[in-house]
Amino acid sequence: MDLFIKQLSITSYWEWCAVIFALAYLTLAIKENIWCWPCAFFSTAIYAWLFFDVNLFMESFLNAYYLIMAVYGWMQWSGSENNNQDNLLSPFNIISWKLRTHIIIILLLSIGVLITGYLLSSFTTQDFAYLDSFTTIFALVATYMITKKVLENWLYWIVIDLISVYLFYSKGLVLTSTLFSLYVILAVIGWYKWKTEFHLTNLDKLKPLL
Repeated sequence: MDLFIKQLSITSYWEWCAVIFALAYLTLAIKENIWCWPCAFFSTAIYAWLFFDVNLFMESFLNAYYLIMAVYGWMQWSGSENNNQDNLLSPFNIISWKLRTHIIIILLLSIGVLITGYLLSSFTTQDFAYLDSFTTIFALVATYMITKKVLENWLYWIVIDLISVYLFYSKGLVLTSTLFSLYVILAVIGWYKWKTEFHLTNLDKLKPLL
């Protein structure tokens, strides 16, 4: 605890800003509020620089990708004809992908992790090459899933965030490690909230047939 408090006391101003924006992003995403994407943009812009500075190159690349996806997510969530300026919620419904689809995705991404981890560990100064590759590659797909409001994105994030807690703490990013511990909890909340809404939406579709 003393070590944690000491490391927290030397946390940079920029890391604090990134954490605040990141928490705002996830909280708003759970509520399906479109303003989650501007928060994501600012948080990831800061983290892209922070991770590059501590030799987590894949995490830095991932956050550069997040910048693009934050813009794409905003466009996706605000692009419906049914949307209007007074409606802050995403205009389209939560969807679910089949188990077979997820199995194929996981297998393909795992191969990518092995290849990328080997290349990084062999030819760069990358730390935790395989773990960093895992969180990065899986997060690429999980981020796309959330822009499309795929229910299972939260299950991906639970695993990604758990690994990230260890990864960032090992690199001395204590505040960020704590943030990802909160992410795990929020991802569980997000899963249950979106799952409930998904079932309610489908139930509404069946009502005229009952």
